[in-house]
Formats: sequence, structure tokens, C-alpha cells
Amino acid sequence: MYSALWHVLPGPWWLRVVILLVLAAAVLFCLVTWVFPLVDSFIQPPNVTVGSH
Repeated sequence: MYSALWHVLPGPWWLRVVILLVLAAAVLFCLVTWVFPLVDSFIQPPNVTVGSH
């Protein structure tokens, strides 16, 4: 998969690296901005009591 992605991208190797870094940053931004908050709304933390006797 990574080899196919590498061969599809245009330009020399350094431009491919820049494009991949920008794409990775965009995916991370989308995850942190939209996906993680949406998933967090579905996950309920357990009620934990520490040290109560």
C-alpha cells in the first residue's frame, strides 16, 4: 500500500515526503478536531471511587 502511494505521488522524492507530511498533518488535524470529540461523546467513563470505605 505504501509503495503504491509512493509511486502515485508526483515529483521527486523530497516533494513526495513533503506531500506525505502535509497529508499526515491534515489527517491528524481532522481526527483531533472532529473524530475524537465525536467518539468521546459516546464513551462514558466508569464511576471510580478511590479510598472510600
